[in-house]
Amino acid sequence: MDIREESLKKHYEWNGKIEVISRCEINDRHDLSLAYTPGVAEACLEINKDVNKSYDLTRRNNLVAVITDGTAILGLGDIGPEAGMPVMEGKCALFKTFADVDAFPICIKSKDVDELARTIYLISGSFGGINLEDIGAPRCFEVEKKLKEMCDIPVFHDDQHGTAIVVAAALLNALRVVKKNIDDVKVVINGAGSAGIAIGKHLLNMGVKHLTMVDRFGIICKGMPELNAAHAEIAEITNLEHQMGNLADAMKGADVFIGVSAPNIVSEEMVQSMAKDAIVFPMANPTPEIMPDKAKAAGARVVGTGRSDFPNQINNVLAFPGIFRGALDCRASCINEEMKVATSYALASLISDEELSEENIIAPALDKRVAQVVAEAVIKAAKETGVARI
Repeated sequence: MDIREESLKKHYEWNGKIEVISRCEINDRHDLSLAYTPGVAEACLEINKDVNKSYDLTRRNNLVAVITDGTAILGLGDIGPEAGMPVMEGKCALFKTFADVDAFPICIKSKDVDELARTIYLISGSFGGINLEDIGAPRCFEVEKKLKEMCDIPVFHDDQHGTAIVVAAALLNALRVVKKNIDDVKVVINGAGSAGIAIGKHLLNMGVKHLTMVDRFGIICKGMPELNAAHAEIAEITNLEHQMGNLADAMKGADVFIGVSAPNIVSEEMVQSMAKDAIVFPMANPTPEIMPDKAKAAGARVVGTGRSDFPNQINNVLAFPGIFRGALDCRASCINEEMKVATSYALASLISDEELSEENIIAPALDKRVAQVVAEAVIKAAKETGVARI
């Protein structure tokens, strides 16, 4: 069997990847009275007097909702909320495995931004954090923005920010390899959807000064009629030279290429046109924009993809478990830009000077150190920026 066939077989066997396990024993009438009526009333009354007690008297302190509308599931597109459930369950399993965070999958049957945001807000009191997942652009931007305004708990769209954080960490170490400064390099991002725009904004926060975004219609430039609202916003802070043209034009002389777009759209000639010691992150899955061997043959010095069968896998699992572990532990009211930047630097720090090489710029997905290091960085940044509540 190939991996897809084996996975389907296991899903039939598992009959779901997560389950609810009781933290209290109920073996006799006294246990029943403690866990349920009449004793449970005291916990209810305490929370009624102070809603923050819900973090001390319930599992809310360690519970994250993993939420989708089923419109952008992996590379499968709009397949519906029920069909997205295996991915959401998988995400919950990763939360528990890597950071001991309890997570619950919720798949909502709506594509209406206001309805989605309102529904999530109405259940938010049961959770310590909200992880948005696989919601199509541009609705994902709007839903996240509305929820951040409505909720007093962390709201994090992993497809955007998790990807951006890990890309930035990998880039920091790739720049160490090629001995270039982040504020000097010219960066090109192909694919201006949720991930691409989030990567662009995060890299600007990290210190990138020269950034060009490219989408299907070419280089994104301020004032273009093809721009949607998200494109127009990013156009204000990128491509400051107002360059026009296509992806090939954008890549000429670039130090860094980041792809979150489509398979096989970057040629060896395009990589050859880049600056010396180029960094190439083609992350389209399962087939990248250019295969690593071709990118290397064309002169790329450091190559990273989203795949586990090549060196330098850029994987979101390096970010979200530890981010929520830290946010929950300090009871943060949000996940702000400073916390995201701190996470990127924390991830980069896991690769020592001795370990650093062209084929080792980012910790592997199964590295047990990651969640704790990220959580500590998140807590420190949360406290420094005043969003930690304990």
